[in-house]
Amino acid sequence: MRVLHAYKVYFPDSYGGIPQVIETLTGLSRRGFETFVLVARLFGFGRGFRADGASVQAVGSLGTVLSMPIAPTYPFVLAGRARQVDVVVCHAPFPLADIGILLFFPRRTALVVHWHAEVIGRPLLWSLLTPLIRRTLARADAIVISDPAMLANSRLLAPHAAKCAVLPFGCDAAYWGQLDAGQQAEVEAIRSRAPRLVVAIGRLVTYKGYEVLLHALQGLDAQAVIIGDGPLRGQLERVARDLGIADRVTLLGAQQRDRLKQYIHAARVFAFPSVTAAEAFGIVQIEAMAAGRPVINTALTTAVPNVARHEREGLTVAPGDPQALAGAIGRLLDDPDLAQRLGAAGQARARAEFDLGQFLPRMEVLYRQAGARRGGAR
Repeated sequence: MRVLHAYKVYFPDSYGGIPQVIETLTGLSRRGFETFVLVARLFGFGRGFRADGASVQAVGSLGTVLSMPIAPTYPFVLAGRARQVDVVVCHAPFPLADIGILLFFPRRTALVVHWHAEVIGRPLLWSLLTPLIRRTLARADAIVISDPAMLANSRLLAPHAAKCAVLPFGCDAAYWGQLDAGQQAEVEAIRSRAPRLVVAIGRLVTYKGYEVLLHALQGLDAQAVIIGDGPLRGQLERVARDLGIADRVTLLGAQQRDRLKQYIHAARVFAFPSVTAAEAFGIVQIEAMAAGRPVINTALTTAVPNVARHEREGLTVAPGDPQALAGAIGRLLDDPDLAQRLGAAGQARARAEFDLGQFLPRMEVLYRQAGARRGGAR
């Protein structure tokens, strides 16, 4: 079976949760799939390459506006590529893909929509784009969501509830849960420098809530490492200086996966302080859970608080509330037994419910069923 994943950006131009999901799904190439990825450049001429068993085509872009590549050829390229595969997987939201699906999509090709996040903000723009999104959802043979909360809180998905499949994301739980001798030594070195360490990982953008985290740290006996890059780096550095905590906060930038794992294991608390429904799931939560770390997340109307559940695998606080976040961090730092209990429960849940051993086979079945309904594999 030939499967094409369509989204706006991909590694190495951009890092984030959706590219990470696509990279994970290219692992189906080891289960008899021929996998392709179609994206756009952030800026520059188009190019093609192979990555992790998948053929990647990144069409040229004139730049980005409102986080969207200006790639006028994308809908046409998508139309052509859709005729060459059995299933197109549209990772939404992405309006250029919606345009291609509306105008040129072949009837014989199955369409699966991965609904990653609800469309929020920029109401005028999205009111213009909503008809396109509705058309894509109507054409879809299946819609994948990561948690029932996404359907319950979406007016766009509600008319299509019958074809929504709840398939939580997965991670390599064994990888995130284990350290070799060298990694363990580095973890101990980090802990010796920062014995009350709070770690957060993600792009430095507004909805991640890192400014809230900085305010929460102001009155705590704690050190923090924030891993990731993004447009808010300079602003966050200024906030840390203004709050007088710059000596206890490190913005480490993007790091390789092994380094991420070391910091997660070194952490006493993993913080996930997102503030809007743009944060739909948070794969990094299950990676931290697989490493046995207690998670603090926020009570969003998405899957976020259902991944690490309050008083079960972590603590959940109100979004945008520095005092509540500070209270939860202090509670875990001051109660190692509670932190250990929540971390152990999270690790057990990550292995039982969020491992790739469950995620990839479920996705394989869904793709094959969608392809069969449209005429079978070529």
